[in-house]
Amino acid sequence: MTGRGSATAAAAPERGAHAAVLLFPALVLAGGLAGFLAPGAAGLSGWVNPLLGLVMFGMGLTLRPADLALVARRPLPVALGVAAQYGLMPLLALAVALALRLPPELAAGVILVGAAPGGTASNVVAYLARGDVALSVAMTTVSTLLAPVLTPLLTLWLAGQYLPVDGAAMAGSITRIVLLPVVVGLAVRLLLPRLVARALPALPWVSVAAIAVIVAVVVAGSADRIAGAGLLVLAAVALHNVLGTALGHLVGVLTRRSVPVRRTLAVEVGMQNSGLAAGLAAQYLNPLAALPGAVFSVWHNLSGAVFALLCRRADARRATGSQDAGNPPRPPGHPADLG
Repeated sequence: MTGRGSATAAAAPERGAHAAVLLFPALVLAGGLAGFLAPGAAGLSGWVNPLLGLVMFGMGLTLRPADLALVARRPLPVALGVAAQYGLMPLLALAVALALRLPPELAAGVILVGAAPGGTASNVVAYLARGDVALSVAMTTVSTLLAPVLTPLLTLWLAGQYLPVDGAAMAGSITRIVLLPVVVGLAVRLLLPRLVARALPALPWVSVAAIAVIVAVVVAGSADRIAGAGLLVLAAVALHNVLGTALGHLVGVLTRRSVPVRRTLAVEVGMQNSGLAAGLAAQYLNPLAALPGAVFSVWHNLSGAVFALLCRRADARRATGSQDAGNPPRPPGHPADLG
């Protein structure tokens, strides 16, 4: 292959990555806008749980035994990410609710988002940000497997002061919507590897389309309230997500992780399975409590895209600086980046 051909081949994944950065949040934003403009879509609320199950089934299809083995090989970074997510995000949600003096329904909804497991979109954003994608998948998987226990407990503990919470029923729903589809997806991958391999390129976009429909349905159910509470919810969601991302990165810095792991921690802590939170809130709390989850679904994809672009620009500046100094550019995970 000629030098020009090699450059073209190398540029293709970059073009695809930049396209994903732009299209991924745009599709979710389009879903939110569609729900706001077509309140009648709220009548499709019965589709929310099956679509969530489809997203989690897709997640299971992408898993490999090697992803699960990574938990045993690198337990410390996985534990750091999961502990930071379930430790920081719910408490940050409570702090944001208190600081902004949110109404009970919105406060409970923000807390439920904070208590949700990692979002499947985080794996895409970790890739786009040149993070540690294998670690991102392991963190998302572990937090998802823990969700039937931790999400109801944390919601009951922190949001129970605002609204009644049926923790047992919520745990059952999470098991049916999240845990079982992931396990079935993993089993299908093991039994039909060639078929799944052919389907893998389409899975991220199927998940995005499903999340966009979920956002549309949830927003439609609260469309009449968005005009009055929209800015307040957006402020709460943005503050929650940005603080979570920053603290996740800080955990990586304080524990002297490599740059890719820091980025992964930032993404995993800041991004939540907000579609699940919105569906659970609508079912077990209050229709208005689903609004933070719907807005978070749009916001964290947009902020994740911005974070990925900033990481790529930082890498470009690092590479340019190394070349100007007469040194070959080093990858983000180089030992010199530790500390």
